[in-house]
Amino acid sequence: MTKQKIHGEELVELTKAALEDVKAQDIQVIDVRDKHSLTDYMIIATGTSNRQINAMLEKVREAVKAKGAQPLGEEGKGDSDWVLLDLNDVIVHMMTAAARQFYDLERLWVGAEQSRAADGKHHSPENATHDYFEKLKDRE
Repeated sequence: MTKQKIHGEELVELTKAALEDVKAQDIQVIDVRDKHSLTDYMIIATGTSNRQINAMLEKVREAVKAKGAQPLGEEGKGDSDWVLLDLNDVIVHMMTAAARQFYDLERLWVGAEQSRAADGKHHSPENATHDYFEKLKDRE
């Protein structure tokens, strides 16, 4: 018996569930069907560390493969602050809070006048951005 591939909203739900299972934070789904022809949805999630981001990547990859979907590619593995998993209909961005605030993909794709990432408070833990910049100051 062959597994039937999943697409679109079903793939989004499966991906969200996998991310939630490994405690990803602030999971956002952006419907880009009317803005981009490359993919239908983008999912953006925050990890508290590079280790957690790698766990997020592994969990999503395993979940979609179990349902018959084959990832097209991955970018930024290892100690990267931003990992991307291309599932064709869905592109998953897994980022640290600091990287997420810096790149502000929500604003780019949603086109909001006021970005939720402007103050970084919605990225958990609440003080991640502050702590990140404090560590940078300590290095100087």
